[in-house]
Amino acid sequence: MTLRDRMSGKRGVLLKNTMMLYVLQFSTYFFSFIVVPYETRVLGPEIYGLVGAAAAAMVYFQNVIDFGFILSGTEDAALHREDRRYLSGLFTSVTLAKLFLAVVSAAVLMVLCRCIAVWGGHTLFYFLYFLSVFLASLMPDYLYRGLEQMEVITVRAVCIKAFFTVMIFVLLRDASQYYLIPVLNIIGNGAAFLGVYVHLKRKLGIGFCPVRVGEVAGVLRRSLPFFYSRVATTVYTATNTVVLNIISGTGAVTGYYTGADKLITTAKSGMSPISDSMYPYMVKNRDFKLVKKTLKVLMPLIVLGCIVVGIFAEPLCVWFLGAEYADSAKVLRVMLPVVAVILPSYILGFPTLSPMGLAKHANYSTIVGSVFYIAAMIVLFAANHVTMLTLGLLTSATEILIFLYRLIVVWHYRGRMVPRQAGEED
Repeated sequence: MTLRDRMSGKRGVLLKNTMMLYVLQFSTYFFSFIVVPYETRVLGPEIYGLVGAAAAAMVYFQNVIDFGFILSGTEDAALHREDRRYLSGLFTSVTLAKLFLAVVSAAVLMVLCRCIAVWGGHTLFYFLYFLSVFLASLMPDYLYRGLEQMEVITVRAVCIKAFFTVMIFVLLRDASQYYLIPVLNIIGNGAAFLGVYVHLKRKLGIGFCPVRVGEVAGVLRRSLPFFYSRVATTVYTATNTVVLNIISGTGAVTGYYTGADKLITTAKSGMSPISDSMYPYMVKNRDFKLVKKTLKVLMPLIVLGCIVVGIFAEPLCVWFLGAEYADSAKVLRVMLPVVAVILPSYILGFPTLSPMGLAKHANYSTIVGSVFYIAAMIVLFAANHVTMLTLGLLTSATEILIFLYRLIVVWHYRGRMVPRQAGEED
């Protein structure tokens, strides 16, 4: 059997899309590796804290606009991949739904900028960031993931990041130019969406078409459980930076936390391509042996990496972020458990629970984690112990709880892990 024949098989397609997602994530890691140290040094902890707070706040709005379509849309596209009329309707309905959600989100952002003093002085900056996030949300990733053709999105995303990185070095010269960060993202994300739409129309025969209001409402309704999960995740991932930005007497504290969180996020981004590419594959093929093999191979390497980073956290932060960010090492150490559990948590989530008929538990786990996070946050506020270290510990505890919930559910219902029989219809 030739290599081409191997790559055309089910696992071959999975491998190809996993590679594409890794190229996508590696480009994020690579360009961040280049641009973040430059930004932290040019902007300084205080302004970098402002940028980090705006980016964290936008995560909420991005999740509202995305509304879980990256999961529900991926599943719909995977199950109807041969029906171009259905896919065009899906694409149109999801885009219209996102436009509606963006209008609502913009109104909410305006109210928040008027009510939160620390945001009010930077209203234009927050709206520039919002526009860049909105344009990024329009990208139909769900179609390409469901169709398992990730190379198209990957090429365009890498080009955007390369453009952004080069322009940051060319244009960003001092802290007063921090607004260039969202402006450059607006340009790149807008161009990428136009390029992807042209490809959808010309190469795949998918484009905008007339749809009824009921169809738009339908995609929102189907995606609602996934939206709950995404919003619940946002509660314990983005809230820390926003809270520190609001209560901290100096933006530097937010900058220290943002620096450490950037390293943790980079590590997490190295795990997500595996689960992202496995999700449509598992929905169709129920290959549960692959889940076990993947975790057995990768988990020892991840745990070893966490131990090494924990030992050398301070010199790593100073080298990567700059001498002013030595305090980020304390936060980095307490958040390393997130990296240790995130891969099995991702894989035991939708990629494993959905083909078992238990997708609701992937949502429930994040809701349980969010409730725990909010309750613990209230206790910290009451005890006056809200610091970047306690928030980092709280994030780690929340991720561990979510992982344990999913692990217990999978083990309890392990009898449902019946592989697809040869010749069985998809």
